[in-house]
Amino acid sequence: MSLNIVVLAKQVPDTHNVGKDAMKEDGTINRAALPAIFNPEDLNALEQALQLKDKYEGSTITMLTMGLPRASEVIREGLYRGADGGIVLTDRALGGADTLATSYSLAQAVKHLDNVDIIIGGRQAIDGDTAQVGPQIAEKLGLPQVTYAEAILDIKDGKVTVKRRLENGFEVVESPMPCVITVNGSADACRPRNARRIQKYKYAAAPGEMAAISDKQKAIIEARPELQIKQWGAADVNADPEQIGMPGSPTKVKSIENVVFTAKESLTLDGADDAGLEQLIKTLITNHTIG
Repeated sequence: MSLNIVVLAKQVPDTHNVGKDAMKEDGTINRAALPAIFNPEDLNALEQALQLKDKYEGSTITMLTMGLPRASEVIREGLYRGADGGIVLTDRALGGADTLATSYSLAQAVKHLDNVDIIIGGRQAIDGDTAQVGPQIAEKLGLPQVTYAEAILDIKDGKVTVKRRLENGFEVVESPMPCVITVNGSADACRPRNARRIQKYKYAAAPGEMAAISDKQKAIIEARPELQIKQWGAADVNADPEQIGMPGSPTKVKSIENVVFTAKESLTLDGADDAGLEQLIKTLITNHTIG
């Protein structure tokens, strides 16, 4: 048995390096001004896909991402680890999308892929923390979904068995395929890049990146189809202009405020005995510093 697996991945701003230019005046993220990284839980999702590929011979993994042309970097990161190819969905018309418009656009792209068995993505992205896109894609495609996945245990007779991590334990569920699975950060960490695959795919690029690379690299890419990352726009996936980007996004940011926390006062332990410690804890609970 072989599987056609789609991994949803997102290039997100590095939240450890958010500065004053992080947001635009219209309330959208200024992605061009921020360092970008592979969304952490999408890496967990990629590892689950790679484990399925290892287990079921002949399986293929297609990376799918939406963003600026530079988002092709997450496709390359997937190729370095074991993915077989990827698509970057990029178009000015897609800009400013909230979760509703994003899920619609990605669902439209999935519809243009043949015989998909499983769609796997991270539970949520660190730039929004909504955990909405995966479930919304499932709804738009009319597919069953499994959320909070920690491990994909087995696939048999057209059904997938998944371990879900819950607040106070876990449960094992079964779902028919095709389906959408969103993966927790508690799942297995993604394997490191493979040195041989880095050498093989280091020149991989999407059409939107070609203007910034050398003629030598262009010639290498043109001669090797496996280095040609697919790039689709809104028209390529037959997207309704009213359901993508800003027009398709009912969520609007009203205002943005930078908040800087500073210490205005300090509390000291009154004595070194248990009574002093107990009084300090009571004070911190009362003023809601803790508890």
